[in-house]
Amino acid sequence: MRLILKKFNTAVVCNPKKHYMVDITGRVERIIENYIEPGNYFAINRGRQYGKTTTLNILAEKLRENYYCLQISFEGGEELFQSDYTFAAGVLDLIEEQLELESVPENLIKKWKDGIDAERPLQTLGKRITELCRFSDRPIVLMIDEVDRASNNQRMISFLGMLRDKYIKRENGRTWTFQSVILAGVYDIRNLKLKIRAEESHQYNSPWNVAVSFEEDLSFNAEEIAGMLIEYEQDYHTGMDVQEIAGLIYEYTSGYPVLVSGICKKIDECLAGTSAFSSRAEAWIPEGVAEAVKLIEHENQPLFEDMIKQLKDFPQLKDIIRRILFEGESIAFNIYNDVLNLAKMFDYIKSVNGRVAVANRIFEVVLYDYFLSEEETGNVTKKDAELNKSQFIVDGRLDMEMLLQKFAEHYAYVYADNDQKFVEKYARKIFLLYLKPVINGTGNYYIEAQTRDEKKTDIIVDYHAEQFLIETKIWYGQKYNEEGEKQLCGYLDRLQLKKGYMLTFSFNKNKRTGIQERKYGEKVLWEITV
Repeated sequence: MRLILKKFNTAVVCNPKKHYMVDITGRVERIIENYIEPGNYFAINRGRQYGKTTTLNILAEKLRENYYCLQISFEGGEELFQSDYTFAAGVLDLIEEQLELESVPENLIKKWKDGIDAERPLQTLGKRITELCRFSDRPIVLMIDEVDRASNNQRMISFLGMLRDKYIKRENGRTWTFQSVILAGVYDIRNLKLKIRAEESHQYNSPWNVAVSFEEDLSFNAEEIAGMLIEYEQDYHTGMDVQEIAGLIYEYTSGYPVLVSGICKKIDECLAGTSAFSSRAEAWIPEGVAEAVKLIEHENQPLFEDMIKQLKDFPQLKDIIRRILFEGESIAFNIYNDVLNLAKMFDYIKSVNGRVAVANRIFEVVLYDYFLSEEETGNVTKKDAELNKSQFIVDGRLDMEMLLQKFAEHYAYVYADNDQKFVEKYARKIFLLYLKPVINGTGNYYIEAQTRDEKKTDIIVDYHAEQFLIETKIWYGQKYNEEGEKQLCGYLDRLQLKKGYMLTFSFNKNKRTGIQERKYGEKVLWEITV
């Protein structure tokens, strides 16, 4: 019997010999064809834990068939930047180690080891690069990982400026230099406001404007996720529906690599063998995916902590996200907007049909919970929900009708005197503040981004393997209401649900509050108006 050693991995770098991984062979081949072979310089900028280092490692292995590939990193190398000399000498040492690992001819390594001129350190480093690339028997590719850790430093800027100058001269046939230089990090070094003066003023600096735009998508699609699950299935034979599970994982993550692996890791290592999922076969089902997502959303993760930190550091970004989530505002995406560009660079948001959207469903729930938590302390809506929680949970099942009825009573008592603009702006937040403490710890919720706008929101609640679809909307007349009912029925079909709920906030003077139950074929719509 073959010993299975592979695991799902969410740490810094994945190894295909040790970990279940999405096959990125085709992606690597495209990078070589479209970027390396033409001799391009480029930067790979993606959010944290987006698979940059893993991609570089696999790319380097493939490149070594025809190139020398020098992989260096400035992470933890603060001492390099104490002076021009320490920087040049440090880079010399980092590359020397790589030359030895690459089995570059000894005469080239010996020449590379010649000392740095203390009076002209960067010029000496430039000369070594020229000599190395001129006499090498193979083209040389330089990869610098974690480059943004050093990007706020004048010596790094000078180094990139030197590489830029050599690239331009190479194109004119006037020097020898690296075939390609790849910079990897979160920040796009072309667009940073760089603090490079003693008086701490800032300026835009583009020492890397020779770089081509890197367009290769590093996220995983559902088919790629399925390929990884097929490999796992060959080892464990769980009988999972690979396409269904891969599709669900993609729906939650939009292919964000660490979240994809995180869900799989939770199912395999945390859920399988528990009282709820007694075996791997029982864990690799839609309910297992939902439970894994809940575990991820409610644990402290550096990825989420960094996201919240950025919201605190950039109040404008926080305001934009809040308006999208709770007010359904449609905000045009503009790459020249500093705040939006930064958020896109972090992969917190994406552009969908030219409008700003949160990057994935997991991020969205984490952000909803963060914003709601800011208002939960002492909030009367949260307190009322907690007091009535025992009425909503009966024999482990969530009684959604009772929850909506009690919410309607609470709303009438607390918010009835508020003006229309206030309720239109905060209606969904009020309901989520009521819902969250009821399902917290057992259930989960998410917002269907495709159907959300300033007029309505579809909220999907998972609770003990049951799913509920609640549409919250503002009353804009009978015709709009009928259209909404038809849309809701269509969405129920997609979710394979027989019953849906409509929570309508009406400001019509002749409105009829209360509960109505309507049938649309085999579908039942349970509508409550407040």
